[in-house]
Amino acid sequence: MSTTVAGSVFDVPARDGRRWDCAALGEVMLRFDPGEDRIRSARTFRVWEGGGEYNVARGLRSTFGHRATVLTALPRSEIGALAESLIAASGTDTAQILWRDYDGIGRNTRMGLNFTERGFGLRAALGVSDRAYSAASQLAPEDFDWDMLFGAQGARWLHTGGIFAALSESTARTAVAAARAARAHGVPVSYDLNYRASLWKAHPDPDAARRTNCAVAAECTLLIGDEYSFAACLGMDVSDLGTRTTPMDLAPARAAAQRALAQFPQLKAVAFTLRDASNASRNGWAGALCTRDEVYLSSSYTVDILDRVGGGDAFVSGLLHGVLSGADLQQSVELGAAHGALAMTTPGDNAIASLAEVESVMRGESAAARR
Repeated sequence: MSTTVAGSVFDVPARDGRRWDCAALGEVMLRFDPGEDRIRSARTFRVWEGGGEYNVARGLRSTFGHRATVLTALPRSEIGALAESLIAASGTDTAQILWRDYDGIGRNTRMGLNFTERGFGLRAALGVSDRAYSAASQLAPEDFDWDMLFGAQGARWLHTGGIFAALSESTARTAVAAARAARAHGVPVSYDLNYRASLWKAHPDPDAARRTNCAVAAECTLLIGDEYSFAACLGMDVSDLGTRTTPMDLAPARAAAQRALAQFPQLKAVAFTLRDASNASRNGWAGALCTRDEVYLSSSYTVDILDRVGGGDAFVSGLLHGVLSGADLQQSVELGAAHGALAMTTPGDNAIASLAEVESVMRGESAAARR
């Protein structure tokens, strides 16, 4: 049984009988945050869990109250146990985490780590990953029971992304297999291209990024990316679309979205964010969604940034909250943009926000202290 979300182009399975509203396939890393310090001079770090795909599921659960699970792998070690406890603390279901034996030094499998400086003013944010040979990078299609995950008692939505697909040859195959299985069961798929040159360049096949991303995009319902990621990930020629007149110029990304919708007939929509990163401490910010017939652009925000990491993931989780809850597409885009803006005002990869706060931002209410 399925239900078409009111005012939407998405056909989402009904909530009744389903175990999860969203399943996210991807790597969960431990993030080490030096706060106001720099990585090279830090003596203490605050530890968070994070990962592009997982962040979407976490936002759906912790901010919006949806039932979410993460499809990942962790090493059977004290470090893996720490990651599991952080995931569980968010309310995200940990039952689908796969555990890999640990040899004591991380030679065969380990926990992916991410060191992240927040940036300030003229100094850009900086991320330094230490993730090779992680448990999640060794995931393969046969590791999961796709029929259970997307069958009548499974998930209503699958979210995955190009970061996970780029980790290894086997994760690329896993992302494709997951998207195909979800689509075969009538479960919508969202895929964030999230291009990382540092990951894809390690592949022996120089065409791996285009081939893998096109294979996943061919199964997708919602694709997340702009003209830059379409060129890098899908091999799309965007040279005739022109350059943005301003960082917030919608036209080139909108034109690229229409090309993607034409190239992949099963796609229902393309989403992307617009950012004016004139400095690391203050950004212009908005979100957009393009269908075959309409363009939905959110309100624009000027965001004073505490920690920019995770803003795009929070946009996606807010957008999916609207879709899963039956909001119209304009409202869904507004939810995504407001949630993404809040995420950049809080430490860590996630918004640490409530639905009431998101709605307050959408209404343009004052940021005066609440007592």
